[in-house]
Amino acid sequence: MGTLSDEDRRERIARVFKKNARKFSSVPVMSVDEALRRHGEGNIVLVDVRSPTEQQVSMAEGAITAGEFERTQAVHTGKTVVTYCTVGFRSGHLADLLRSQGWDAYNMEGAILGWVEAGGALVSADGPTKRVHTWSGGFDLLPDGYEAVW
Repeated sequence: MGTLSDEDRRERIARVFKKNARKFSSVPVMSVDEALRRHGEGNIVLVDVRSPTEQQVSMAEGAITAGEFERTQAVHTGKTVVTYCTVGFRSGHLADLLRSQGWDAYNMEGAILGWVEAGGALVSADGPTKRVHTWSGGFDLLPDGYEAVW
């Protein structure tokens, strides 16, 4: 989407996320800036809700998969859970489910697109990366220097 200005790209990310977040009106949203700050402090668990194929391309640094969270829930007792996917729909589902189970869960505003827009680091099995699985070409809303995969 190289034809969009930075501002237009950020607005489109926000618009798509808000459209999805409306479907989960009972789920609170955490800003990427707050997620980055709190993740650095170690008092949240960042959960990637995307498919294994998407996660193999990259994940937010320090995030765990939804499957790993399910297997290790006891380790995370008392922590705030922040979910993300590509544009907030799948992560909204999981955050809603976790809230119904008593977790303090949030959907991360802007999802992984917002994460990279805010300068959040990504990792793959090979280390730091600038590649992001965007689910489809329609969500190739990455800043310059990033490579979209779908």
